[in-house]
Amino acid sequence: MSTDTALHSIEVPAAGIGESMFDFDILLQQILNGLVLGSVYALVALGYTMVYGILQLINFAHGEVLMIGAMVAVWLVPMLLAAGLPPAVVLLIVVLAAIPVCMALSVAMERLAYRPLRNAPRLAPLITAIGMSIVLQTVAMIIWKPNPIVFPDLLPTTPVPIFGAILAPKQILILVVAALMMTGLMLLVNKTRLGRAMRATAENPRIAGLMGVNANQVIAATFAIGAALAAVAGVLVALNYNIVHFSMGFIPGLKAFTAAVLGGIGNIAGAVVGGLLLGIIESLGAGYIGDLTGGFLGSHYQDIFAFAVLILVLLFRPSGIMGERVADRA
Repeated sequence: MSTDTALHSIEVPAAGIGESMFDFDILLQQILNGLVLGSVYALVALGYTMVYGILQLINFAHGEVLMIGAMVAVWLVPMLLAAGLPPAVVLLIVVLAAIPVCMALSVAMERLAYRPLRNAPRLAPLITAIGMSIVLQTVAMIIWKPNPIVFPDLLPTTPVPIFGAILAPKQILILVVAALMMTGLMLLVNKTRLGRAMRATAENPRIAGLMGVNANQVIAATFAIGAALAAVAGVLVALNYNIVHFSMGFIPGLKAFTAAVLGGIGNIAGAVVGGLLLGIIESLGAGYIGDLTGGFLGSHYQDIFAFAVLILVLLFRPSGIMGERVADRA
């Protein structure tokens, strides 16, 4: 099973246009699937948008941070299960293990790959980010081998009925954890001293420095926070997909970038809105594209919608739904 389609794990039977388009249960099912998918996109998009808001840098290696989090989890799970720990405890432990690993990796990338290019032309760090993505995929392939690795079910598999639709417990967990982490990030950015420092650095790093803000520490913290979100997303994706491999972060990373652009790159609330909206658009498109094209296109063409949305946003509203956050660098 492709990791990019596994979040659509509840298959809806095909039907005619009239039946499927106006069947409330099927429509609700697709919307719920979209919210699950969009929650993952939003978690990853937050990392893109925070880094861009401060550095004006698109960190295309961010999707690979998600992959590393999933790889750490799938490496630890068999050992913890063999030790006789309950599956729910195992899941908690692997999340807590993946977070510091991904944070350390992301901070190291910032320090070694991006900081030396901070004053270089924008194309240089962009190419470096793409290079880091390839390097991380290659290293993961060497360490964990190129073959997909099965991630076991750590939660019950009995579906939960919701007003005629159904969700698996792991999908409900994705919704709950994503909502809690996105809320926590909003509180951190708006209510804490670190959040004020992040906002000040994004507005004008020179003036923030004159006010006693250490820009390097703020930037490193931003990378670390984004990596923590990506690590959690990686474990949740592995849990939902039941499969992990070295390239699993590439397409979700691109789609999360699309979500950030859709909501307004650099805008934290926009990343959340863009992620959820993109997930719903993609889920509805995957659910109904077969009916709309008379069976010519199937649900495996769902990627069309994400990148079509990116093209349309760049053409007609490049600042995104909620507007791009542009820092004053003067």
